Amino acid sequence: MSVITENPLLSGFYPDPSACVVNDDIYIVNSSFAYFPGLPVMHSKDLAHWEQIGNVMDRESQLPLEGAPHSNGLFAPTIRYNDGTFYVICTNVSFGGNYIVTAEDPEGPWSEPHYIDGADGIDPSLFFDTDGKCYYIGTHPNPDGCRYDGDWFIYIQEIDIESFKLIGEPKNVWNGAMRGVHWPEGPHLYKINDYYYIIHAEGGTGPEHAISVARSKDVFGPYENNFCNPIFTHRHLGKRYPIKYVGHGDLFQTVNGEWYMVMLAVRPTNEFTTMGRETFLARVIWENDWPVVNAGLGILSEQLKVNLDEYEVVEPVTSLPNVNKDYDFKKMSMFGPEWMALRKSYERFATFEKGEGLFLEAGTDNLTELATPSYVCIRQDSHCFEAKATFLTDNLYMGVRAGLAYVQNDKYQLRFEISECIGQVILVKNGVEEVWAEEKITDSPASIILKVDGVKASCFVVTKHGVDPVIRNLDISDLSTEVAGGFVGCTVGIFATDGVDRDEAVKVQFTEFNYHRIKAAAEEK
Repeated sequence: MSVITENPLLSGFYPDPSACVVNDDIYIVNSSFAYFPGLPVMHSKDLAHWEQIGNVMDRESQLPLEGAPHSNGLFAPTIRYNDGTFYVICTNVSFGGNYIVTAEDPEGPWSEPHYIDGADGIDPSLFFDTDGKCYYIGTHPNPDGCRYDGDWFIYIQEIDIESFKLIGEPKNVWNGAMRGVHWPEGPHLYKINDYYYIIHAEGGTGPEHAISVARSKDVFGPYENNFCNPIFTHRHLGKRYPIKYVGHGDLFQTVNGEWYMVMLAVRPTNEFTTMGRETFLARVIWENDWPVVNAGLGILSEQLKVNLDEYEVVEPVTSLPNVNKDYDFKKMSMFGPEWMALRKSYERFATFEKGEGLFLEAGTDNLTELATPSYVCIRQDSHCFEAKATFLTDNLYMGVRAGLAYVQNDKYQLRFEISECIGQVILVKNGVEEVWAEEKITDSPASIILKVDGVKASCFVVTKHGVDPVIRNLDISDLSTEVAGGFVGCTVGIFATDGVDRDEAVKVQFTEFNYHRIKAAAEEK
């Protein structure tokens, strides 16, 4: 049996993938930065059909993020399994540094974080050797002093996996395959046959991103450079190539003995990236004891034929990546694992009432602040989509606003909101808010629509007469990585905000939210 898997494996904001195989189960975790809950856990058995089974960091006690910018927080997790226990090691660059959490079941619950004293730098990974020892591998600034931005070293140190304490001294083993390399990072350590391998990223996570490999017969080196480095990149294909920024790979072997690598890449539209870094898959073969990625092709493919039995996903459809999502809040009692908030749990401000819907407390925190606004969202996973929200507007007065939001970060976002029976389309660029359109909206409940087509956005209101446009083809290219910077992709969701600090918060009742992938306008003609 075989199955065809499509690239990207996980569409949208799923950066820095790490994979782990246990029997015939395949798991992936990704970075989540300042979003809560953190580190989504994906599961598959065939590499084609995926389901989100939870989040590693789903309790506020695990994940301090207060005040963290959107692209801070959780960087580059690694998931590994050893002797009945799952391990995720990660960096919270905003609070605490490098830590390990454990679980017997990847669905959770995961432990409280064990912060690792003396483990400086970022992008940690664990390696369990055949002799029972465990090693920490990470990256940190050149200990002799950085000569330039990105002058870092990859280092290895033994770690006691019971006490989560480092043993002995760190050994700087590698600083990249190229001369004067910038940002050797995301290192993973493996032992395959007679060699230890370091697979790592170079060149930063932008246009010069690449994957390289080194090997040694001793865990502490010396490590031998592969003359074919980098073994995978798209940086030579030009700035207009449709898939860019390829790098940050993690190697794994499936139950049938085949080797694969997950990695990140972006798919710009008109040279602007709004969805962030996504998860892609490539096949790996071995030649002369070196890995060769997508042999005979040398770039990412649209499809891969995988020699595994097809896996039937049984999770609720809304928890699957890469699909349309319809939420009837009146029938829900909780959010699925795909929903997120900023910096703290949505349980602080969101409640369900059966038969009534979702109630968001309109707090005084705004989406333009590094705070915890009443905003619940999912990842954008298509260049073209339509999001629709239905909510009651009866109490949207005296400073209370609610509606749809499309968020890159606190300084770059688009909101379609209603207050005082007026709908406004507000584009925020570099922290400056500008109202681009207004429409009188008196219906309650009101249904509003945000339609994104590449780097153009249109907003509509549903009336008894049909769907009326409020604004068409607003340029949102500034809501991209290329302009806004950072490491995240856009999210889309619903929010409620109050400009007045009240004794009792106003609650806004939402009854429906839908997210549908649509064809680009050019395809519809």
